[in-house]
Amino acid sequence: MIERRDFLRYTALAAGTALGTAVMASSPAAALGSVADHTPPNARPRIIWNTDIGGSDPDDWQSLVHLLVYADRFDIEGLVHSPPGTNSAQPILDVIDVYERDYPNLRTYSPRYPKPDRLRAITKQGAAGYGWQRPAGFDRPTEGSQWIVERARRHDRRPLYLLMAGGIDDLAQALHDAPDILPKLRVYWIGGPNKMWSVEAYDYIETHHPKLWMIESNSTYRGWFTGGDQTGEWGNTAFVTTHVAGKGALGDFFAGERGGELKMGDSPAIGWFLNGVQNPSKPGWGGRYARLWDGRRTVFDRLTTSADTVETYGVTEIALPIPEGFASGNTAQLLTDGRVPSLAVNDGKALRFRFSPKTPQVWSYVIQSDFAGLDGLSGRFTAVAPPIERASRPSATHPNWWCDDQDPAAAVGIYPGAKSVSQWRLEYLRDFADRMLRCAAPARPPRVRSGA
Repeated sequence: MIERRDFLRYTALAAGTALGTAVMASSPAAALGSVADHTPPNARPRIIWNTDIGGSDPDDWQSLVHLLVYADRFDIEGLVHSPPGTNSAQPILDVIDVYERDYPNLRTYSPRYPKPDRLRAITKQGAAGYGWQRPAGFDRPTEGSQWIVERARRHDRRPLYLLMAGGIDDLAQALHDAPDILPKLRVYWIGGPNKMWSVEAYDYIETHHPKLWMIESNSTYRGWFTGGDQTGEWGNTAFVTTHVAGKGALGDFFAGERGGELKMGDSPAIGWFLNGVQNPSKPGWGGRYARLWDGRRTVFDRLTTSADTVETYGVTEIALPIPEGFASGNTAQLLTDGRVPSLAVNDGKALRFRFSPKTPQVWSYVIQSDFAGLDGLSGRFTAVAPPIERASRPSATHPNWWCDDQDPAAAVGIYPGAKSVSQWRLEYLRDFADRMLRCAAPARPPRVRSGA
């Protein structure tokens, strides 16, 4: 729930606008499909932060700092590390070490800041490696997936929010192993490139667990660092220099990532709780979303050409008939864009290769195989935006699933929905700047009036 101080400021900002009227008149329950939320008034949300920190994009470090300076606003029940490479949660622990240096100052502002040792105790190792290495979408339980199951089964009226800032392999594994936890979960996923790398886990969840409550932010999240007012001190570099660097150990650590340039690409998952009404269809710092639509999967039973179109951020499947002589011991993979592999799923009739394009463009692929009849075969396809008519019809099979708003007015360049985040840029950056001051100095004790 949002604090009263923040809610009043949000209300004042929205007052007198069409969006503000819509926000204040809305009922959060009306947009949440068939899922009930039993969170008591003023209760903090239960969250598990799942991150690929330490992977290919250093902005993950920035967003973890962002989470920790707002840690008093959440019941953090887990920090799960699911990197594309190393099998170690050390990157999370490294940031906790930095947090520990600022903790004496932070706790003077709120006793709800978690102790560093508590955060270390709930740091878990999730699925390592790349999602394409698990073509079924799941494999074996991990410490992270088991922790998700354990916390979801905990007796608590509040739902468990999974803030997925990387691949969703641990979520797929948890749902495979314990489908009974689905009604308790709420998922906010930073998709896009993460979906491209874990399309197999996504495909498993979307086809086998369609009732899941899910925000799939494939491009909306980009509004945190793209678009909006970036003049003066609010530019991506100037903001870090002015408002972050020198603000405690966490501020200096943050400023050292990405060469001192703000990105914080995973931060909309945090911002969604800091302002707004936790209703995906209403505006707020985490973006505004539309109900998922059907037709996002495109299946071809042949090699394709650039004349073949698929949906950007959808699932593209090349299903080639199993050639004569292809044995169970043979292997094949589809290499897209020269760098994204997809292992074949052999269903007995076809070899199925899956990919999720992260941008609208022409994508090329080649098959690599130890079977001569497949090795070297190639093709192309073109990723395009879905037709507005189709994207405006909510899916009947995914009643609680949300995705980027396809209204052109909500886009920033080629990124649908991003303006629904970037329009709040000054608000969330000012709030973040205030929070960073907590790292630099303790709270002033309340003044005592003389004679009192």
